[in-house]
Amino acid sequence: MTAHYENLEVEFLYPENWKIVDEETDQWPRGVSVQSPESGYWELQIYPSRVDCAQLSGEALAAMRKEYPDLEAEVVSEDILDLPAAGYNLSFFCLDLLVISQIRSLHMGSRTYLLIRQAESREFKRELLVFDAITQSLLTP
Repeated sequence: MTAHYENLEVEFLYPENWKIVDEETDQWPRGVSVQSPESGYWELQIYPSRVDCAQLSGEALAAMRKEYPDLEAEVVSEDILDLPAAGYNLSFFCLDLLVISQIRSLHMGSRTYLLIRQAESREFKRELLVFDAITQSLLTP
């Protein structure tokens, strides 16, 4: 079964057994994350206007490098919701587990979105379809 999120001027569907967390509702950027019962999460940060996507993804990468200096990063671009998205595929070790993370930024309407999908490597492979389904259900009113 799916649950429906509608807040922060966005809406999307997500698995009902995942936990939703509104990260910031008063200041920009605003954010929401959906956490799987295991280690995975899907996070969306919303910026009030058009911010340079490459710069935004680069800042997110720099923040991750501060936490995990040995992480490996690959520059990627893809279409998300038929819109160009820039970002990185990351891999790093945390508590002896290999973690996979994807950072993407894109413009949708007058907003800029930073999307992060992350999980332990074995879970990431299982949850990638769920992450993609959440992303594909993303709507802006």
